[in-house]
Amino acid sequence: MAAQGKVEHEVAKKKIKPWRDGNALASPEKNHKLSLIPMRAALIARQFDVPGRLVSVEPYGSGNVNDTYLAIFRTTFSEQRFVVQRIRKSVFPEPEAIMQNMRVLTDHCHTKLEAEIDQSDRIWQLPKIIQTKGGEDWVTDAEGDLWRAISQIASAQAFESVKHPEHAHEVGYVLGHFHRMVSDLPPTLLRYALPGFHVTPGYLAKLDANKTPSRARDLLQASPEAKRALLFVEERRARCSVLEDALQRGELKLRTTHGDPKVGNVMIDEATGRGTCIVDLDTVQPGLVHYDIGDATRSACNPAGEDAANLSSVIFDLELFTTIYRGYQSHAKDFLSQNDHRHLFDCIHLIPLELGIRFLADHLAGDTYFKVRYPGHNLRRALVQFKLVESIEAREASIRKILG
Repeated sequence: MAAQGKVEHEVAKKKIKPWRDGNALASPEKNHKLSLIPMRAALIARQFDVPGRLVSVEPYGSGNVNDTYLAIFRTTFSEQRFVVQRIRKSVFPEPEAIMQNMRVLTDHCHTKLEAEIDQSDRIWQLPKIIQTKGGEDWVTDAEGDLWRAISQIASAQAFESVKHPEHAHEVGYVLGHFHRMVSDLPPTLLRYALPGFHVTPGYLAKLDANKTPSRARDLLQASPEAKRALLFVEERRARCSVLEDALQRGELKLRTTHGDPKVGNVMIDEATGRGTCIVDLDTVQPGLVHYDIGDATRSACNPAGEDAANLSSVIFDLELFTTIYRGYQSHAKDFLSQNDHRHLFDCIHLIPLELGIRFLADHLAGDTYFKVRYPGHNLRRALVQFKLVESIEAREASIRKILG
């Protein structure tokens, strides 16, 4: 790709630093390799079919995996803002699958949203793929990472944690609406962007493999918390296959799923306070809607958040759960079966356990998947999820009563 080669040449020949307003350069990064990325994002942003001149590219959001930037283009009479993202090949082995899935999904949903707009209680949004000047959906750099541009959701913001019960209701309502939108999108039209994603027994096997190398044994020897975390998982090993077993028995079926419907991916309209969109479509692929439901409740019903400073503050809030579930059920009654309902508690319990297993496995592997801010960050995250699992177990009777 000629444009790709030009980008890599310009990045390589300069001492690149984060910048804004055309040629103005900000302070250099400590890590030279990382300092190349913002300018690379700026050079790549110019390849997309957006009118005007590039004004700035700024880091955007707080995702754990991809590098995300907000690009601003201006003409003499208008301004357009859009999101530029690098999808790392080290995380997503086939990044092209992500974009192909996103194209299928957004084409399907935009058509339905337009058809239903007059009957809807709000204006629903969904990111739109911005093509390159050559008509492509993405740009690939020399390292094999994929770069894309997508529209910014207008006049809306996301929050990392639930602010009040009405917010929790909107999280459930938006997820239910998304599931209804894609309930007639055959999962066979989608590729597996992340093979094995949300298949809990697979993460358990990875944890088993990661705890045997000498580096992991040294970490475990030095950390009583890590040892206790492994014991916690071992005591719940038999429950890790509950949803996959139900799928194999034919009680559950594969559908189109979001894959990461946490609170921070639900956009709230700044004018109305209502949910308007769910973003971060990288993990859209065939799966069980139960994993989406469990991930949404895991994220919404723990007010302390994933990085809680005090484990005693981590609880599964039943009031928040009641409101998020009611919001979800506003749409889910149209597509959830009796068997689906039968396994709802299982997914609520399983997903924080699964995420804790993933954090713990990454900690033992040397923090190769999730971004971390300090040594032991992934272990801390795992302990938070396991504390949430304990809270869910203590409230099982109440949760089942709310589920009906």
